[in-house]
Amino acid sequence: MKVKYAFYSIFLTSLILACQSPLQIVDAPTSIISNSLEARALTQGVGLNYPASGAYSPVNQAQWGTQTWPVGANYVGAEGTNLRIGVYSANATKMLLEIYSSATGVEASYDYWMTKGSDNVWRAEIASVPGKALYAFRAWGPNWPYNTAWTRNNSASGFISDVDAAGNRFNPNKVLYDPYTREMSHDKETPALFAAGHDGGMFGSGDGLYKTIVRRNYDTAKWAPKSVAIKDATSFGIKPAIPEKDSIIYEAHVRGLTQHASSSSLTTILSGIPGLEAVANIPAAYRGTYKAAGLFAPYLKGLGINVIELLPVHETANDINPDTGSGGNFWGYMTYGYFAPDRRYAYDKSLGGPTKEFKEMVKAFHDQGIEVWLDVVYNHTGEGGNWDATKKTAEVTSFRGLDNQTYYALVGTDKASYWETTGCGNNVNTGNPAVSTLIKDSLKYFINDMGVDGFRFDLAPVLGRDFAPNYGFNAGAGLLSDIAAMTTTYNVEMVAEAWDIGTYQVGNFPNKWAEWNGRYRDATRKFLKGDTSGEGISYSDGFYGDFGNFNDQGGARKSVNFIVAHDGFTLADLVSYDSKTNTARLWPFGPSDGGSDSNQSWGSGGDQNLRRQRFRNFWVWQIFSRGLPMLVYGDEFARTQNGNNNPYNIDSVATWNNYNQIASDNPHSISTGTTGEAYHNNFGADGLADGKNGLFLFTKNLINLRKGAGALRQGDYTMPIYFSKADGSAGYNGYSDRAVRIHMDGSAVGDADYLLFVNMWTAQVSYNAPTPDAGKKWVRILDTSTWAESTNNYWPEASAWTLAGAYGQNAWSISVYKSVDINQVVVNADLSSLSLSGASLSPAFAAGTTAYTSSVANAVASTTITAVKAQAGSTLQYQVGTGAWIALTSGTASGAIALNVGANTLNVKVTGSDGTTVKTYSTTV
Repeated sequence: MKVKYAFYSIFLTSLILACQSPLQIVDAPTSIISNSLEARALTQGVGLNYPASGAYSPVNQAQWGTQTWPVGANYVGAEGTNLRIGVYSANATKMLLEIYSSATGVEASYDYWMTKGSDNVWRAEIASVPGKALYAFRAWGPNWPYNTAWTRNNSASGFISDVDAAGNRFNPNKVLYDPYTREMSHDKETPALFAAGHDGGMFGSGDGLYKTIVRRNYDTAKWAPKSVAIKDATSFGIKPAIPEKDSIIYEAHVRGLTQHASSSSLTTILSGIPGLEAVANIPAAYRGTYKAAGLFAPYLKGLGINVIELLPVHETANDINPDTGSGGNFWGYMTYGYFAPDRRYAYDKSLGGPTKEFKEMVKAFHDQGIEVWLDVVYNHTGEGGNWDATKKTAEVTSFRGLDNQTYYALVGTDKASYWETTGCGNNVNTGNPAVSTLIKDSLKYFINDMGVDGFRFDLAPVLGRDFAPNYGFNAGAGLLSDIAAMTTTYNVEMVAEAWDIGTYQVGNFPNKWAEWNGRYRDATRKFLKGDTSGEGISYSDGFYGDFGNFNDQGGARKSVNFIVAHDGFTLADLVSYDSKTNTARLWPFGPSDGGSDSNQSWGSGGDQNLRRQRFRNFWVWQIFSRGLPMLVYGDEFARTQNGNNNPYNIDSVATWNNYNQIASDNPHSISTGTTGEAYHNNFGADGLADGKNGLFLFTKNLINLRKGAGALRQGDYTMPIYFSKADGSAGYNGYSDRAVRIHMDGSAVGDADYLLFVNMWTAQVSYNAPTPDAGKKWVRILDTSTWAESTNNYWPEASAWTLAGAYGQNAWSISVYKSVDINQVVVNADLSSLSLSGASLSPAFAAGTTAYTSSVANAVASTTITAVKAQAGSTLQYQVGTGAWIALTSGTASGAIALNVGANTLNVKVTGSDGTTVKTYSTTV
């Protein structure tokens, strides 16, 4: 298959830039995270600094080499009991465990020589360790064997080389966190580190100088991230277990979701919008956190969303992200801790706080019937690659220092070099059993302990590159198959971004994997700007569910239909810009480097009306397409990045949802809420001056329509979808016709039929509708044309206009029709019964008889009339003499009807549910 390198650039350029270490000081808390252990000096030899008995003493030390407990740090019981620690390294020759009293600023308080087992796991068990213990490792190996002369604080003793022929990069001066740690104390670079005059250069190897000290010798103990041992029992609630085909995915950034001040005014902004009454204001202190995201769940429920897919929340290097200019790593695709929720996103940043708060967030979503999926980055780590051409210098903070040749894919003929297809300096060596086990263990932890319901795998082909030294993609790779099996074992969803630099594998992942469908995106973008050339598939193939690529891969439920994603234009920008504007942007919208030059965007000729219309076209096409729709946060109300299609380094209103845009007819005219560049007014004001964003109301209606319509949630290809020319004639071609009539036969699956008139020509096109089924008619439920903005471009089916004859569909617009029952009164059967209390009718009631008489004794002063209609949709009224008509409640007069002496006339009028057919039954009493 052809590899679309232009498409990759939007990912890879941004990730390469995110690998760099921005050296900036920002305003942020600088407190030192600590636990209950007091700092103490190390007075004994290396590895011998611990009590002989009691807390922190080694337990059964002589037996560590024969134990089998798992890797990571696990309390035998509750926190405070014995702590068992294991770390994998096949090539280390010496491993030192260190216990710290504080995350920064101090040396270790205790240290222990760990023992290696036959399974290459180094183990130690420590007695009575308080909860939230901070620990780390130092490792020696063939390129730097242990020498008794080695001491802490910048020692060169034992050094042979920074990297040897086998690819080992052990360095005992670099303190290492545990790849299995449940939390990391902090990032490698923090505001406190910069304030102290340091930078991330200390974590490198090589013979360059850092602070006048040879870099490889610089001891990182006082600043290196520490592992945190925790045991947490917080509930994540009951998983919603949403059928895969029903998923409506909302891709969002935890911080971007609620960081803007407008999230604290949601009750005012959303006032009067049905379905959003339960949304509460986010307290200012919570904004941008897991806690705030959980509080935000009712908004997503009201919008119709049932899956939130969070951009990476595994610990990444973002503690120094600036909030007054571009720089840093906002997206988070540089993972350091595969078991650790990012501390920056927690309101409670204490040790254990992120884990507890994350699970509380998950529970809040689960309580609203929303699944939580995570975007995960198992293809490379945040350690990056070589810093220079000498290949001696590279970051050593965990994986590289524990066992470089185990964790990373190395070039077969030059193991000082990294073989990579990620653009971030390294590929994780997923063909190594220890590495594939780590990935599976990370998934299981987030499924079973943290409550996560699904995962999207960044650059997923790397997980199938299991054959060194060439690392070709293998669709049958054991890791891919094992992850596929988890979908059944744990009832979770696994979604692949099925490309990297070297391969494009959409439609080729094992069964049970779903995939981001880049072909759908590209073909759709092209078609909705008038280009029918497709992208490996036609636009109609994409709408149908990409049968050719997914029929044998589990069906349309495995095609994740996205048009935009976090890395690229927003949907509003897709219809507003001919090309990216990244380097021209000013704060808070830029500048940014990189970004794809192949966007298939069109600025709509600068026409604000056309931009709004085309924006709605994309929404309709995506929501009605067969497959799983994935939306991007803020697109529901037209969030704009002012044409920046690569804001990986922007933590500002450009990448935050500004909910004030919902409470405006002109969403791009409002204030950003900060200084600097304003929103580009790309959309202007909509056609209904009601103080509400009509685009938001339209998308909310559309999402909820899909959520409730079985015909729009088909996971396979059972339901027929018919494509024809606008007039219904044969000869339609998905690679050439810009006007298409689409008939979705929902009756085949027990739902209504839907009809779409799609016109991507520059002039109006006349459409004819297929004959509806017997007893049915077509009613128009939406039209994206600007003229329909006065009703927010949609109509309830009960009041919708009935399609009869030809319909002129405006240029660049779509209308949608639903097949509904024709409501009519059945002739001569308007009532199924009629009776009066205390009297009988003459003649006896018959549906076709409309005139009756009845007699009652003079003593009877009132009667109750009861009428039963023959058709559920009709309405009943009664009348005494020539008086006013009064509604019959449930077919019975609301009170006893007073009778006068002599003749009384009682009438019952039936109005058919078509509103026009009327029959009156008259009784003379």
